[in-house]
Amino acid sequence: MNNYFQDYFNAINDGVRSVDFEMLSLVSQKINEVNANNGKVIVVGNGGSASIASHASIDFTKAANIRSVTFNESSLLTCFSNDYGYEYWVEKALGFYADKQDMVILISSSGQSENIINGAMQAKKMGLSLVTLSGFSSDNMLRGMGDVNLWVNSSSYNIVEMVHQTWILSIIDYLIENKI
Repeated sequence: MNNYFQDYFNAINDGVRSVDFEMLSLVSQKINEVNANNGKVIVVGNGGSASIASHASIDFTKAANIRSVTFNESSLLTCFSNDYGYEYWVEKALGFYADKQDMVILISSSGQSENIINGAMQAKKMGLSLVTLSGFSSDNMLRGMGDVNLWVNSSSYNIVEMVHQTWILSIIDYLIENKI
C-alpha cells in the first residue's frame, strides 16, 4: 500500500515539475497585459476542471485583483446546452460574454472535450488570447490550439487535474507577489 501512495505522489510531483517555467511566466505576462487593458480572464472547464476554473476565477478576482469570470452558472449551462447543444455551449457563452481585450483559459484533462475544442475555435475566431491546459495524449486536439499550451503527461484524471490546479494557482500567487 505504501508503494501505491509513494508512486501516486511522485506522479503528481513529476507532473508539477514538468512545466516549462517560461510558459508560466508568459501566461503571467499575458494576464498582466489583459488586466492593464481592462480585460478579464475567462476560465472554463468541465467536471473537476470546472471546479478548478471556479477556484482560479475567484482567486484572480479576490486575491490578485484581476477581473475574472467562469461559466459555471447552472442556468447558463442548461439553457445554452439545451438551445445550442452541449458541444456548443462554451462557444456560445464566449460569443455572448467575451470582449476583444479578454483572455480565455480552457481546461480539459483529455484535451478532447468537444465543447472546449469549440470554445477554443471561438476564442481564436474572436482574436482572444488563449491558454489551454490538457493532459492524456501528447497530440490531443486542444494542446495545439492556444497561444500558450500547458500539458501534463498523464492519463489519470486526478493527477492531471491536481497538476493543472497547481500550475494555475502558482500563476495567481506569482501575480499577487509581483503586482505591477
